[in-house]
Amino acid sequence: MTQFPGRKATTLALLAGAGAMLAACGSNGGILARERPDEFAVQRQAPLVVPPDFNLVPPAPGAPRPAEGTAGEQALEALFGGPSPRSAVETSVLDRAGAAEPGIRSTVGDPETNTVGKGSVTRDIVAAPEGDGQYAQAVIPG
Repeated sequence: MTQFPGRKATTLALLAGAGAMLAACGSNGGILARERPDEFAVQRQAPLVVPPDFNLVPPAPGAPRPAEGTAGEQALEALFGGPSPRSAVETSVLDRAGAAEPGIRSTVGDPETNTVGKGSVTRDIVAAPEGDGQYAQAVIPG
């Protein structure tokens, strides 16, 4: 029966590692002995108090709220500090583009519409099914 020379050292190292991990589970603080909060020492908070009435009038039913706007306005305010005026370049581009026809998406998706061949990406975008994007996926070609 031959015994491997490194087997004893491996077993000893595993036992020492397991002992160190079990020692870390001790409740006396272990090696680091740091202070921890006592989760059972909970203090009772004072009860809530109704503030005094400062002659505030409740809003009328159906009246718009004075401090709130639409969700879009709130998002613009949070992200950019409110709506900003368009630059001269942006205004020029929008003026040159003009207004889009109401049924432009149907016309572009029509197989009889002549388009410039811009590769498979344009065909994929035009052929994409309508929807709210709930099941959309992004694939990075590799």
